[in-house]
Amino acid sequence: MHTQVFVENLVNCSVRLDILATDSVGTKYNIEIQRSDKGAGRKRARYNSSMLDANLLQKGEDFSELPETYVIFITENDVMGKGLPLYPVERYISVTGERFEDGAHILYVNGAYRGDSPIGRLMHDFGCVDPSDMYYDVLADRVKFFKESKEGVAVMCRAIEDMWKRAVNEGEENRARNIVLRMLAAGKYTVAEIADISGLSIEEVKKLQSEKSA
Repeated sequence: MHTQVFVENLVNCSVRLDILATDSVGTKYNIEIQRSDKGAGRKRARYNSSMLDANLLQKGEDFSELPETYVIFITENDVMGKGLPLYPVERYISVTGERFEDGAHILYVNGAYRGDSPIGRLMHDFGCVDPSDMYYDVLADRVKFFKESKEGVAVMCRAIEDMWKRAVNEGEENRARNIVLRMLAAGKYTVAEIADISGLSIEEVKKLQSEKSA
């Protein structure tokens, strides 16, 4: 599994994938975590799927060797508005109603769903700050590691610093600002540490802190 994977298009728009993973049978998964409804648009899902396909075959390989692919959007809100936990998106042959079965799948996960089901409990855990309130031990243990152990906090600091540098280098000021706000919300970093990682002055971090409190 790789995070923040840059998929380049030499002619048109390139994309950065939050997570790109491969399972034991070669199926590819692009997972996007979206707090903004705008970032989870249907045509973005389509584009991500096409960009995956465009980079999965080597020259000379047959199209039949394309692996199964899944583009999965985990959204903070119910962007489809139907109150369901999952929204699988598939291609169909319109005149017969049969699935096209081309191996490309899109799945929207409703992060606001809290039903008494595995997906409801998982979405609950995604929103938890305290690992002791989580249903799934595997996820709780990883959160404890990153929030409470010296090694885990160091890993998180490096990851956040890398995210900040990428955002600044790409001119994504809003994204960089959101990273600082998430660090403040985590409550694990001093203002001085956030200033050191982000390159902002202590006064600028304090200003963001005040805006967050307001």
